[in-house]
Formats: sequence, C-alpha cells, structure tokens
Amino acid sequence: MNSNMHAVDLLIERIIEKKSPIVVGLDPILDHIPSFIKRKHFQGNLGFHSVFEVITEFNEIVISKLKDIIPAVKPQIAYYEKYGSEGIKAFEQTIKLAKKAGLTVIEDGKRNDIGSTAQAYADGYLGEVNIEGKLYKSFDVDFLTVSPYLGSDSIDPFVTTCEKHGKGIFVLVKTSNPSSSDFQDLVLSNGKKLYYHVADYINRVGERTIGKYGYSLTGAVIGATYPGEAAEMRKYLPHSFFLVPGFGAQGGTVLSVTNCFGENGLGAIINSSRGILYGYMDSHSSDLDSATYRSLFYNSAEDMRNSIVCELKSRFQGNLLY
Repeated sequence: MNSNMHAVDLLIERIIEKKSPIVVGLDPILDHIPSFIKRKHFQGNLGFHSVFEVITEFNEIVISKLKDIIPAVKPQIAYYEKYGSEGIKAFEQTIKLAKKAGLTVIEDGKRNDIGSTAQAYADGYLGEVNIEGKLYKSFDVDFLTVSPYLGSDSIDPFVTTCEKHGKGIFVLVKTSNPSSSDFQDLVLSNGKKLYYHVADYINRVGERTIGKYGYSLTGAVIGATYPGEAAEMRKYLPHSFFLVPGFGAQGGTVLSVTNCFGENGLGAIINSSRGILYGYMDSHSSDLDSATYRSLFYNSAEDMRNSIVCELKSRFQGNLLY
C-alpha cells in the first residue's frame, strides 16, 4: 500500500484543517427537496428523465455551501438506486462534485456477499476493474460501509482491496437502530456479545493498515444512540475510526457522541443527514428561495459542528488537536 493514499489519514487531516468532525449524509428525497430546484427541471412533467438534474443540482448546492466547514459527505446509495439509471448517474456525478471540492466520500451501501461477488463489490466501489487489459475506476469512493453477518470471508475481499488501494471500510458493529440488539447483542457460549466478535475481527485485520494517526483502514459503525456501548467500543477498538450515525433525530446527543472519540479528539466522525438537509421543514414549507434554503442548512451544519467541538474541548481540554 502506498502510504500517501491512506484514506483515514487524509480524512483526519481534513477534520483537523476544518475543525469539524462531522459528515453530512447526502440522502436526496424528492418530496423534501426545495421547490425552486424542482420547478427548474420538472416543469410540470414529473419523471425519471428529470431525476438526474434535480438530485445533482441539490447535492451541488449542499456541497458548494458546506465544503469549507465539513470534511466529508456520505451519500446513501439506496436514495439513488431507487431511481434506476438516472439515480445512479446522479450518484456518480455527486462523487465527482465532492472530490472536486476536496471532500472525502463515504458511501453508505452496507454491502455484503461472499467470494467473487464480494470482490466485485470491492473492485467497483474501492478498487479497479480490468477491461481488456486496462484498469479503470468505477465509482471510486473513499470509504464503503459493509455488513459482517455472512462471516469473515464476506469482509476479507474488502479489506485486501483497501490495503491495495489505500481506501477504507466501516464495518457494522453496534448500529443506532432500536432493534440492533435483536442480533448484535446476542450472548454467545463464551459470554461475549456478538458485536464483540465483529470487533475482534476488526482489531485483527486492522493491525495491517494503521496510519500515522494511529487508526487503520478498517473502521467501525458505532451508533450514537448507545453511548455506554460506544464508550466500551472506543476502548476495545483503539485503532479503529468510527462512523457514528444516530445523531439528532434518532436520539443521539452531543454528550453521547463524544464517547466515540479518542483522547485527542480524533477517532470518529458524526453523521447527520435529514437533520441538516431537511430540518427547515419543521418551520418552513418547501417553497422557499435559494438564499433562504442555503442559509438554513448551513446554519444547521455549523451549529452541529460547533456544539460537538465545544463539548470535545471541554472533555479533552488541551489534548484536542483542533
């Protein structure tokens, strides 16, 4: 692996530069996208042919406005796949827009399969594809979320592809949804909960790709809605970077998410999607102008960043690196 291509090190440097350990989820919901965007492209004729233009412009507005205060974006692939080829085109264009803006791209895909199929996912999102002797990058995201529940041979292809290309994955460990305990908290015969066994795997394979800040290319998804478990996992996975969903609408608080950080204020990035993109709907209709919408979502992102950093400064005091 080329040490200059370590995705976690680059993400951390962007976090330090912008003093911002947050990621904005780019989840385009057509019903929630402001009307000034849709009117331009739909012109009274709703259809798949306009989806690409609407989603792309929406994401471009968010990226261009927030690029100076966030280090990363996290498109959830389901919100693009539901619109077929037009949605996938918008997803591809969104990756290009984010990278041009100097942002890390975390794809929330929760991919999982075995053998050659898992390798195909890894090649398409994190690696390269060979077409008649020439290598091409397909989606070329920086990180991908993966599910571990088909076993280690379903994650190994992603791990080895990350090692080769300097990309990263976030493995589902303790997720934020209310029913995560149905399976993840099952106690096995050795007395350990199931998600601890997933963490053991992450520790084992992560040793091979620890970067200059002490974190490996194999990270973990740890929900903000379980602060006690998050604090335990922070100790149990000292070299794993955390992607933390569940902040805001799902119940995660500023106090709970700080359990996911290491002593220097690194080690985690906190996600908010609808709370930033569509928080305006609590007090405004979707029929607002461009300037008003930009101001509303910018203020939401800035408030989130500032509140988390303020709590980190209080908790870690002089040890914070930003």
